[in-house]
Amino acid sequence: MENRNTYPERIVQFGEGNFLRGFVDWQVDRMNKRAGFSSSVAIVQPRANGNVGMLNDQNGLYTLFLQGLKNGSAIREHTVIEAVSRGINPYTEYGEYVKLAENPELRFIVSNTTEAGIAFAPDDKLTDSPPSSFPGKLTAFLYHRYQFFNGSKEKGLVIIPCELIDQNGEELKKIVLQFSSLWNLEKGFTNWLEENNVFCSSLVDRIVPGFPKDSISEITEELGYEDRLVVVGEQYHLWVIEGPAWLKAELPVEEAGLNTLIVDDMTPYRTRKVRILNGAHTAMTPISYLCNKETVGEAMLDGQIGEFVRELITNEIIPILDLPKAELTVYADEIIDRFLNPYITHYVMDISLNSISKFKTRDLPTLLEFVDRKAELPQKLVFSLSALLFFYKGKRGDEQIILRDDDSILSFFHKQWSTVDGSLASMQAFVLNVLQEKLLWDQDLGGVAGLADTITNHLMRMEHSGMRNALQACLENARN
Repeated sequence: MENRNTYPERIVQFGEGNFLRGFVDWQVDRMNKRAGFSSSVAIVQPRANGNVGMLNDQNGLYTLFLQGLKNGSAIREHTVIEAVSRGINPYTEYGEYVKLAENPELRFIVSNTTEAGIAFAPDDKLTDSPPSSFPGKLTAFLYHRYQFFNGSKEKGLVIIPCELIDQNGEELKKIVLQFSSLWNLEKGFTNWLEENNVFCSSLVDRIVPGFPKDSISEITEELGYEDRLVVVGEQYHLWVIEGPAWLKAELPVEEAGLNTLIVDDMTPYRTRKVRILNGAHTAMTPISYLCNKETVGEAMLDGQIGEFVRELITNEIIPILDLPKAELTVYADEIIDRFLNPYITHYVMDISLNSISKFKTRDLPTLLEFVDRKAELPQKLVFSLSALLFFYKGKRGDEQIILRDDDSILSFFHKQWSTVDGSLASMQAFVLNVLQEKLLWDQDLGGVAGLADTITNHLMRMEHSGMRNALQACLENARN
């Protein structure tokens, strides 16, 4: 791959995964090449087991393939992304990480550490190298910058998290201030945080699957070089940033031809996208995998699963969204087309990362609002929740499922499933324990009328007849 242009490191990015590289870093690359943005991205690995080493081995360069419909035509194109300067592992290079905060040209921080990443970790300490949580790392970073520049008003930053939680900017700021209090940092730092830094909530929308392992040999032959960090994404993209109007002058998104909006209120965009696109993704994932469908595309082409997803969106998600139905229907049709994009291989196991927090954020609000408005259970969402609990048993037939979630959540489910002996009574006790566990849901769901009994019935059928038969029974019940 060619050598990239060298620009000042004006952006620090927490997260080296496919999504940020196929979304934010691509946009920075576009702004550099089309709008004179002249900025590079220094990527910080937020977890100990990351892969910035591979990124550095490739000099920060990687290839992005965009595949799908563009202006009504099927387009497949690729480009080398040159926006990333380097990757830093704070677990082995904490000094380099802290030194990033001393850069006078630094202006932006972006992140995607999954929904579970924006959380307060009370055991984090300022003296840790690094603190375990992303907000802890960020607070230590900002405090060092504050100290290094003596609280200069001009050295505040614009912080734009991309995690899919409601008001992610506000939530991240709240936790940073919580750490400031916990660590007894001086009032001047808190004032500097409040007055000279801007935390912008944002919404991201582009399907970016994992590494294209099934087609990498063909891609390598096509490119003529080996790239161990190839990213594949769809053509569609949307980034909605809730921020001050002056931000438009600093981010030349319009000049670069990007579908990135800087708005006063992103709530309508967020609700529509998180509930329909992300909600459907999360709801279908355990069902699809336990029906031996490995990708979103395969699942949508399956008669049962495709019917399930369409009915879930049409009959349970859209009816409780307070937006024009015609607009929601058009958007939902676009989502189905994106799920069926033949160019995208989106593995459901990639979507399954931190599935409990994803269901809590993306699907549980719909389920509870449906019950509140209609005084009945949304059958498809309840079936999805049942399938999720079955998925966390960690077995697909005789095959072990490699579950990826917080250790405390995995140990909870391991312990709970060990109490199930196939009897109705043991399953009832299991379901009630899960629904009442605030570690999972931040609330007690045991009192939702009919929920425990319905989930128990689904799980008994999944346990004794398999996911296919349980899914068929769910669909037939809806038809009657």
